[in-house]
Amino acid sequence: MLLGALEQTVLAVAVPAIATQLSGFELMAWIMAAYLVASTVVTPIYGTVSDMYGRRATLTAAIIIYLLGTIGCMQAATIPELIVFRAMQGMGGGGLIAVAQATIADVVPLRERGRYQGYISGVWAAASMGAPIIGGYLTNYFSWRAIFMVNFVVGVVALVVVRHTLRALPTQSRGPRSIDFVGALLLAAGLTSILIAVTRVGQGVSLADPVNAALALCGAALLLVFCWYEQRAAEPLIPLAMLGNPTVALCCVTLFMTYVQFVSFSVLLPLRLQMVGAVAADEAALRLLPLTLTVPIGTFGGGWLMTKYGRYKPLQLGGAIAATLAGFAFAFTEPHQVWLMALVTGLLGVGVGLQIPTGVVAIQNSVPSSQVGVATGLAGFSRMLGGAVGVAVLTAVLLALLRKAVPDVSGAGASAQTATALFKSLIASSSSPDGVALRHAAEGAFRTLFIILASATTISPVLLCWLRERDLGARSVASGKPKV
Repeated sequence: MLLGALEQTVLAVAVPAIATQLSGFELMAWIMAAYLVASTVVTPIYGTVSDMYGRRATLTAAIIIYLLGTIGCMQAATIPELIVFRAMQGMGGGGLIAVAQATIADVVPLRERGRYQGYISGVWAAASMGAPIIGGYLTNYFSWRAIFMVNFVVGVVALVVVRHTLRALPTQSRGPRSIDFVGALLLAAGLTSILIAVTRVGQGVSLADPVNAALALCGAALLLVFCWYEQRAAEPLIPLAMLGNPTVALCCVTLFMTYVQFVSFSVLLPLRLQMVGAVAADEAALRLLPLTLTVPIGTFGGGWLMTKYGRYKPLQLGGAIAATLAGFAFAFTEPHQVWLMALVTGLLGVGVGLQIPTGVVAIQNSVPSSQVGVATGLAGFSRMLGGAVGVAVLTAVLLALLRKAVPDVSGAGASAQTATALFKSLIASSSSPDGVALRHAAEGAFRTLFIILASATTISPVLLCWLRERDLGARSVASGKPKV
């Protein structure tokens, strides 16, 4: 769990430094998106494989694949190489959290699982607090490659623990089951094709370009075939038929948008601080702490309030409104306004945190008990997909906005023919008139991007107004009587 939690936050503040050193700012989004796409696709497969061959063997395989990808990331000499090894990391990382949680269900009695969920929350809180700081300081004082060394060490420890402590688990939990490899390949190929086309648009290539058009059409066709195939598969990778349930569909969309916000801001905020605010990676990491700390606070608070009052819709709606308002506030908050930025960042984190447990519980509460596991997997898939798509699309939009803004700045156009050159110019720019104008143009691009993102996420509170809430029947903490 710690290994999986570290991956979510430790690399975010280092992405600009990686893209600059390897001269690949145009492909920056793929440093995060490659991992997210790969892990999104393989996570459902790990659940089936662990049922067939046991948790210990599956976790072992997942950690080994992750470690091999980590070694490759440490040695990568170019951005394309790093992207390939990040995808390999994702193919292993997709099994870390899902199989670890399934293992807890195997070895911990039902009455004790609440206590173990507290342990998991503690792990996530520790990772959320420590990972950005570790990533920022290693990047600023050593090298971004040292971040992967930390992941490698934690991975080796996790591998030793798994091999030692899970020996008593059965090697086979269930009989043979079909694995939807065809669906996984279709989904991965379709998503990748479309996201590559989006990335190329951000690099300045027209959407009407023959290669871009072919990628977009091919990706759309593959996703349509994927939808058709999933409706006929014996054990589909994604149970699309479940989206016919209005509550499931609404909550999957809102969870998708929640992770669009969370992952995108995790990358964009440090990028903005370094490009516009002339902030070093270690300080950017500290400035990201209000987000990474308040997400688990919102998650814990949402769970506690659901337990006390037996309701989830007000919490979901409140979280969606808070996150959207925070998105708009970012557009009008200057990077040098440290305390105001911290307040807005914390508001975003609480809003995101409130929506995660409430969205999952709403989905679980709307399906029969026999489908709770599948529905929970669909909720997790929606979140991961939102992170992958959001960071790729929004980074492409940012690059396009920067290209549009920079030529208007005196003396900047020649040095900003590529996004990497633009980023280096911004980092190196001083208090000279041209440097100030360049940063001002970049800040305008970020402001426009945040307004676009916040406007898109207004769909979440609108959809949640239509959500039909089913009372959870929880007991009131104060009275001890069922909440009717």
